Amino acid sequence: MSATPNPIDMAKYVSAKRALDYVQDGMRIGLGTGSTAAWMVRCLGEMIRQDGLRVTGVPTSSRTADLARECGVPIATLEDVKWLDLTIDGADEFDPDLSLIKGGGGALLQEKIVATASDMMVVITDKSKQVDHLGAFPLPVEVIPFGWQTTKALIEESLIGMDVAGRQVTLRLNRDASYRTDEGNLILDLHLRRIGNPRQLSLVLNQIPGVVENGLFLDICDVVIMGDAEGGVEVRDINNGSVTQERVDLRDADNIFVSVSD
Repeated sequence: MSATPNPIDMAKYVSAKRALDYVQDGMRIGLGTGSTAAWMVRCLGEMIRQDGLRVTGVPTSSRTADLARECGVPIATLEDVKWLDLTIDGADEFDPDLSLIKGGGGALLQEKIVATASDMMVVITDKSKQVDHLGAFPLPVEVIPFGWQTTKALIEESLIGMDVAGRQVTLRLNRDASYRTDEGNLILDLHLRRIGNPRQLSLVLNQIPGVVENGLFLDICDVVIMGDAEGGVEVRDINNGSVTQERVDLRDADNIFVSVSD
């Protein structure tokens, strides 16, 4: 990547930088997975190097753990820290209730465990992820390998009675092989187009034998931060019902984009 960022990367950087305003010295922070969360980890590393910030990060995937080490962010396991002050992560979709679809990067299980073990979850994203109803993005469901085809058939059968606009279920692939999560599981992607009742769907899916977890994050997210390429951010806080428009200082952006391109 060049030192001149494209608009998508700049929007991700803007939302990530604004999210770090929630970080305080001594915090235990859940580190999300995905391209937007990666900018947050890089910015966090900058704060540690330049400002002497002391934090402990709990990564939600092996990819995030590797990046945190590279950026100088101290990491620990959830077993080590027991509970988190804050989790910052991305999302594939969010609706007006700040319900989310996550798991496009394949780390939904660890992401959900970490997020629910936190006092607060902040989601960083851009306006392209904002939807009126969840479901345009395929819903990931993590399943164990044993009997996965039976699990898939049971999921397809359960969708008949759900308020959804599509019922296609596909096995996620990594080139010519099945995609494997960090836990060695498989992911089935549910192409639903629209989810009318996310809460009902989540409960039904998690009762199916073989299903480990689904990518619906309900009543977990506290704040969504949407960035744009010009430095503008919209901050939505579900707890106080506020929606604020702000600006992020981009003077330090060159440093981090140059470091990424090196």
